[in-house]
Amino acid sequence: MEKRLIFLDIDGTLTEPGKNVPPPSAVEAVRRAQACGHKVVLCSGRNYGMLSPLLQFGFDGLAGCSGGYIEYGGQVVYDHPMTPRQQKQVLAVFQENGVYRTIGGRNHSYTDEGFKEFLAENAHSTANSELLRWREQIERELDIRPMSEYDGEPIYGLAFMSRGMDRLKRPMEMLKDAFNFCIQETDACGIVNGEIISRAFNKGTAVIRLCEYLDIPVADTIAFGDSMNDLEMLQTAGLGICMANGSQALKKIARHICPSVKEDGLYKAFEKLGLI
Repeated sequence: MEKRLIFLDIDGTLTEPGKNVPPPSAVEAVRRAQACGHKVVLCSGRNYGMLSPLLQFGFDGLAGCSGGYIEYGGQVVYDHPMTPRQQKQVLAVFQENGVYRTIGGRNHSYTDEGFKEFLAENAHSTANSELLRWREQIERELDIRPMSEYDGEPIYGLAFMSRGMDRLKRPMEMLKDAFNFCIQETDACGIVNGEIISRAFNKGTAVIRLCEYLDIPVADTIAFGDSMNDLEMLQTAGLGICMANGSQALKKIARHICPSVKEDGLYKAFEKLGLI
């Protein structure tokens, strides 16, 4: 088959959420695909520091910060953090409206003090119970630091959790011209989980920018994801595939659905597509 440029989301796609080690079958799939002449890159909401432990597995490139930072073959292709003015405005408006923040710089991430306690208080919600366990895990494995340690490094994105949509009205109004709001879910208790992404980039524009850099047709790309922050990536790629463990909304727009990350989904999909 024609050589493909393959984009892989990390959490819930390449690895179980918050983990830094893919299943052996996924590592084997990537290596075999590369041996066949295909290129495989990471495309994640994680920043460089959070995804860097996975680089040991030999990926050809990466698009971190939801497309705000792109590298290929060790060369920086694109680098677009918030401006100092945007950074100040974003941090202030969420704090002033009582919304919990987790910010991502290039190398480190920081979260508001009290966030884990908030999740623990609301752990009777199944979604928040799972999120609490996930947050505890990624803080151990991915070095998420308390906001008190934030030293002003440039920010690429912000994830939020809010007690209801009302607290998000002011941030959404103030930031609408520069940022998209991606709402991941609202649980039965009315707790809203999501992130903001600069309108200058997303995972879909990362596909386009890397294709232009490598002079590869977008039609020759394949993208794998599992959540709504993968939407633009799956819509842009020549072939968009959602994991079986993924969002129901994303499954509706994906061309194909492959087995879950726990069921060797990437290996089975690569094999079915003739990539290996």
